[in-house]
This record gives sequence, structure tokens and C-alpha cells, in this order.
Amino acid sequence: MKKTSLLMLGLTTLCAQPLAFAQTDSAQQGLPALIQVATANTLVLETKASGTIEYQCSKEKDPLTTYKWSMVGPKAELSDEGGEKVGDYSGPPARWSHKDGSFVTGSQVAVSPNGSKNIPLQLVKADVSGGLGALTAISYIQRVKTQGGVAPAKKCSADNEGEKAEVDYKAEYRFWKAN
Repeated sequence: MKKTSLLMLGLTTLCAQPLAFAQTDSAQQGLPALIQVATANTLVLETKASGTIEYQCSKEKDPLTTYKWSMVGPKAELSDEGGEKVGDYSGPPARWSHKDGSFVTGSQVAVSPNGSKNIPLQLVKADVSGGLGALTAISYIQRVKTQGGVAPAKKCSADNEGEKAEVDYKAEYRFWKAN
């Protein structure tokens, strides 16, 4: 009887554990679990991004006869709810900068599809932050509500290897700090 109780307690704890990592606030509602931020974080800034993602037609490493559009990097302006520019986003590496001089760089943790015509939703873990301001001590960045930004539909082949193309995109970036 005692072994059964301990087993049930262990299973209950194990099954309940993922719930401790999911946010329940409105900022997380409707988002795929893969890109949700742990409960030990608080949403501190939401921005809207509008810009471009640059792609380049290049030969794949394996097999060497295949060509594809590869992302070179993004360039976008970040604005607040009222539409006022508050910063920029660029890469690689992924870097968000605020007009107050603060910045954060990060590495992708997870992505989740958002339709065939939109870049995926994304969760980024902050690597380095600097300056004092809105982006100081950020722990995670989410990319949500993406529109556009996928690789060009134009054929990529030996005929246009090295060609670059810019694709418009929009998204929201949400910045989180550890509690």
C-alpha cells in the first residue's frame, strides 16, 4: 500500500510539472506551448515590428546540386502601441535595440508554424543585454502575430546563385524578465 501511494504521488508530481512552466496570463493565451515563456517571467514590453528579411540564393551543402533561398538577416523598426518608433531589430546575431540605449541579443529556443505565407512564431532566450533601460535584464523574447517574411517564391538555381531579395514582414516582439 505504501509503495502504491509513493508511486501515485510521484506520477501526480511528474504529470503536474509541465503546468508549472506554462503561463496562464492573457499574453500567452492561444500561443503554442513550444513558444510559451515560463511562469517565473513577467511581460515587460510589447512592440510591433515592420521591416524586411533578406534572403540569398545559394547552393546547398548536401546535396551540392540543390539550391535554395537562405535567410541573410532581418531589419525592422520596433514601435510601441501608439505607433512611435522605440527601437530596431537586426541580425545575425538577433539583436533588439531600444531608443534609450539598452539592447539584447538572443538565441532561438523554439519555433512554431504560423501558416505557409508567414515566418514561424519564435521563442528566443536572451544571451546578452546591455545599457540601462527597457531591454536591461531581458530573459526571453517572443515573436508572435507574424505576417509575411517567407523566402521568395522565385526559383533559386545556378542561374541566379548569389542573388539577394528582400521580403516584407510584420510581427510583434514581446520582451520578458525573470521575476
